[in-house]
Amino acid sequence: MNWWPEPTAGDIVWCHFPDNIHPKPKPRPALVLVVFDDTAPEFFVQLAYGTSQRTTTLYKGEFAIIKAKQPAAYAAAGLSYDTKFNLKNLVTLPFNSDWFSVPPAAPHGQIPKLGVLHPSLVRTAATAYQAAHGV
Repeated sequence: MNWWPEPTAGDIVWCHFPDNIHPKPKPRPALVLVVFDDTAPEFFVQLAYGTSQRTTTLYKGEFAIIKAKQPAAYAAAGLSYDTKFNLKNLVTLPFNSDWFSVPPAAPHGQIPKLGVLHPSLVRTAATAYQAAHGV
């Protein structure tokens, strides 16, 4: 197992998002919400799950990045498909090779980063978070 360098809140990373306590075999995009550096250089991250399924149907606590509607945000995110993020179901994981891997084409080098949340979507993501958590 290797620890990855410190990510930044707002990064979109390639994550083997867990199902209970085991990584799922298929990596998918995840949005980094919080980076915990208490044990640096071993970092932990709080993440929101991304999916390319049913991106046109959004529920409370979700937001989407759609290529046709937000081309700059889509490009910045480094996504291959329209993707929605669920801010209701958050997890905290160690930022290491057990849970994260280098995405196809490695757009940012040999790290799990796909891209970043475009500044135009920060308020949208914050609103989804507030809706999901009643803040």
